[in-house]
Amino acid sequence: MTTIATLADVALTGFPRADGRKGIRNVVVVAYLVECAHHVARLIAGAFPGQPVHLIGFPGCYPNEYADTIMRRVLTHPNVGAALLVSLGCESFDKNGVAKAVADSGRPVHTVTIQDVGGTRAGVKGGVEWVQWAVEDLARQERVPMRPDELVVATICGGSDSTSGITANPAVGAAFDRLIAAGSACIFEETGELVGCEFHMKRRAVTPELGDEIVRTVEKASRYYTIMGHGSFAPGNADGGLTTLEEKSLGAYAKSGASPISGILKPGDLPPTGGLYLLDVVPDGEPRFGFPNIADNAEIVELIACGAHVTLFTTGRGSVVGSAISPVIKVCANPATYERLADDMDVNAGRILTGHAGIEDVGTEIVDLIARVANGACTKSEDLGHQEFILTYKQFEPIGPGCLPLKAA
Repeated sequence: MTTIATLADVALTGFPRADGRKGIRNVVVVAYLVECAHHVARLIAGAFPGQPVHLIGFPGCYPNEYADTIMRRVLTHPNVGAALLVSLGCESFDKNGVAKAVADSGRPVHTVTIQDVGGTRAGVKGGVEWVQWAVEDLARQERVPMRPDELVVATICGGSDSTSGITANPAVGAAFDRLIAAGSACIFEETGELVGCEFHMKRRAVTPELGDEIVRTVEKASRYYTIMGHGSFAPGNADGGLTTLEEKSLGAYAKSGASPISGILKPGDLPPTGGLYLLDVVPDGEPRFGFPNIADNAEIVELIACGAHVTLFTTGRGSVVGSAISPVIKVCANPATYERLADDMDVNAGRILTGHAGIEDVGTEIVDLIARVANGACTKSEDLGHQEFILTYKQFEPIGPGCLPLKAA
């Protein structure tokens, strides 16, 4: 079995991309550019059951710079080998700009415009023919060696309960510390659930300027949620034994481990080096488009847009979701939940609670599983066909000069 101590010697492999990155999957993405094209795109992707063809999309008809950025990032993500764009024809999305970005990345890309090709049946027929060609073309590609410092791993929690902060989250933190020691980039987020932890994080920042930016980021999240009149605390959290947002925040914070914080990202920013990064998911400016993220999968999409090859999803109450494009590894905090949802869970961190394993043991297990998944092994959610994807409207300003000090160095 792979051990954390020898992670740098693990024979990781990936699919090479023109920008120098490597993907651990070779997916053909079918992307609808407005909800009016969703059905046609779904019929195209649905013609390839059990094959690496994933459906994603943006439902809005009106332009949004954030959605445009995210779509470009996910369509040129290293796990994507080719992309089919499905347009109705009159939406505002910059389909030509997106198609050019994908083509410039060295990937095959094709656009089906439903109004031009003659409607649903003709659109599906043309899309299926192109995807079939892309699947066969990508099947000829071979994996090449991949270093740990080429791997990007993210984490998120969902359906947290009173066990999350003492089992799954610290185990992911232990895994993060060892991945970072091997040179990987690791991303944590949920700034709305880090309220009260900002000065702890400040002390871990690699520069004083970054520490100040971290404090401002969490203060922005706190202000945003206050204006919205609703914090990041669901009824299910209370049913699971959590009593306050502060308690939930401390548990969520444990996922970040103990490594120095190297920088702050916003959705679509790529980590410039290995290390630990905080993803700021709360929009800038006054609230315009509602809650920062309407569900866990919206945050997973943002982590993927930052280049995450794999997402570690911790849960105590239980969750069954996966994701399009990048595998999701579910780390279950609660032993009773694991027993009830074992078919959906990849790691039983509840063994820490029952005394059958320590935090470091489960951290080792998580890193071992990441290595196997990176080399092609399927996660439980992949085996079950989960390919959730949510992209909505948001607004962000570019990150400040103090947010990525290692890039400047």
